[in-house]
Amino acid sequence: MASVYIAVEIPHKGWKKQKISPNFGQTKKNTMPLSWYLNRLRTMSVPEIGFRVGQYLQKKKEKKSQIGYFPEVSLLSLPPKILPIGPLSTTNHTPILPFFGQELDYSQPINWHLDISSQRSFPLIFAKDIDIRTEHYGSAKHVWEVNRMQFLPLLAIQYRTTQEIKYLRQFQQILESWIEQNPYLLGVNWYSNIEVNVRLIVWFFCWEIIDVNAQSDQKFKDFVKNKWIPLIYLHCRYSHDNPSKYSSANNHLVSEYAGLFIAAAYWSFKESEEWRTYAQKGLEREIQCQHSAQGINKEEAAEYIQFITDFFFFAFVVGQNAGHPFSEEYAHQLEQIFEYIYQLMDMKGNIVFYGDEDDGKVCLFDPDPHVDNFHSLLTSGVVLFDKPHWKVKSHGWDTKNKILFGEEGKRIWEAQPAVPPGGKSRFYVEEGHFIMRKQQDQQEIYLHFDAAPLGFLSIAAHGHADALSFVLHVDGQPVVTEAGTYTYHTEREWRNYFIGTLAHNTIRIDHRNQAQSTGPTMWMHHYQPQVLHHTSQPHMDKVLATHNGYERLGVTHQREIILDKEKEIITITDQILLRKPKPHLLEVPLHLHPSVKVEALSTNEFLLKTPGSRDVRVKTDALLEKKLIKGQTQPMLGWFSPSFQKKEPTTVIYGKAPIDHSTTLVTTFTIVNP
Repeated sequence: MASVYIAVEIPHKGWKKQKISPNFGQTKKNTMPLSWYLNRLRTMSVPEIGFRVGQYLQKKKEKKSQIGYFPEVSLLSLPPKILPIGPLSTTNHTPILPFFGQELDYSQPINWHLDISSQRSFPLIFAKDIDIRTEHYGSAKHVWEVNRMQFLPLLAIQYRTTQEIKYLRQFQQILESWIEQNPYLLGVNWYSNIEVNVRLIVWFFCWEIIDVNAQSDQKFKDFVKNKWIPLIYLHCRYSHDNPSKYSSANNHLVSEYAGLFIAAAYWSFKESEEWRTYAQKGLEREIQCQHSAQGINKEEAAEYIQFITDFFFFAFVVGQNAGHPFSEEYAHQLEQIFEYIYQLMDMKGNIVFYGDEDDGKVCLFDPDPHVDNFHSLLTSGVVLFDKPHWKVKSHGWDTKNKILFGEEGKRIWEAQPAVPPGGKSRFYVEEGHFIMRKQQDQQEIYLHFDAAPLGFLSIAAHGHADALSFVLHVDGQPVVTEAGTYTYHTEREWRNYFIGTLAHNTIRIDHRNQAQSTGPTMWMHHYQPQVLHHTSQPHMDKVLATHNGYERLGVTHQREIILDKEKEIITITDQILLRKPKPHLLEVPLHLHPSVKVEALSTNEFLLKTPGSRDVRVKTDALLEKKLIKGQTQPMLGWFSPSFQKKEPTTVIYGKAPIDHSTTLVTTFTIVNP
């Protein structure tokens, strides 16, 4: 077996490679079934297979010669300060960071390989051999969330505002412990390139907030020179050498370009110019490739939009300030993305979610878990693009924007008038997203209709089987809602439920999803939606769309949604068209937000009461056998996931009907005015 090395610290000489036992860290092999690998292969093109072969050969080479490598490297010059950081507020420093229903006390020693939810640890073996797709070691996502070090900017802010050396020491100790526990290419924290690049971006902000160049403490200066700079270099090298290509070229690739661009534009290594040029070209390409012309991200995961946008946005700001600006086309596309965020919000700024959501952030600047990054982005957009109408749906001048734009940005922000929202419908026909809206004074009917594709690229990793689903908000309160996501690679039954068709406000046929899920983040046999007709007028919105997800059953689902703005009635007409007479089972769920109380008025009519909004009377088709289901596990139905790794019971109005011929179903929602 080839020699294996681990990084060890030699007093007064920095970090070196040292040979360790060839049996170090051995554990059982991956436990994913063979079918997963076969299905994954089916999603690949011939060029991608060649690329994967190259990755495999690279993996073998790395395993033989690069484990534990720690470079002797220095910067060609110190980076100039590029962020006009404004005055930051001192807050009571509580070193507790909540995430996924857990809490991390980062004032205590951190086990960087521990899933604090399951209390299981990932092994310290060659990273690319680790099984992260099963629950064998716990949840890699829980481990990665800690290793994103989102608490470090909070610690840096605490040091900046107090100048107390204890915070600088704590910052240093945390990074040193990470280096000690994560030798190069060993352990799960070298598995995913997106995690490597999130850390690079976090460290960039920390460097700026601390103002590393100005620090005189010798112990900290030695740490920066001998440990932090080499660690940054290793991350840059890993980022460049492990790109996500072909069917994996989604938000992961964006993160890789963004992290490497920001690092290379800021820290001057000998390879920095090459890395920066490569990454900037990639960002210019991907902002166009991964979005429609109107700024809609093609992954079909609404909550991911804020995460992905921050990668493009942070790179844009750094490029401007570091003398490496992006093109006008890039800026225009970024502006379109911001506009879609604005349009996707209801009158109170609530985002309508579809597809996966996992609470992921690129960088945290505020310990308050209620700070919403979508609103923060609109604040940034007002400064960048001179769009005063975005201001009313933002949440003010926050810490993130103080750091990015300083006092001059605040002046621009305050000078903009808060223009009331227009309250008009917005149809994105090519993309399949329809926002129907009637807004008047403090009242609003908001409906989002999803006639979009399953997801992006051949695996559609973060899409849900939700063709022709809809969400309804009334007066800024969710009424009919998406069920959410809850989990990725753990608790497989729950993952299958939340991504499946029954967990969405559409129609499931014969207990089958509209597409075939072949893994936690992999789909095959994607459906194709088609918009047949649409019109938007002051008094009425109408959309007619269909999809072919049940073509294999000889069935077509066609749905028409009409919003009568004068009568304030929504009419949904579903046509189930059979190619030949044959028995089928229809399931028609309506998922209500947990805050909604349901009162049955008759066998097919219900009154929905939501705090803070007008009541809604829903009348379902008489053909359906109906019942109210809440928190059911056998089979799963009636659940809502407000955030990742959290779920709670909610009411579903569940209807089903056996049919053997083409059938029409009609559902109406009537807004009840006092």
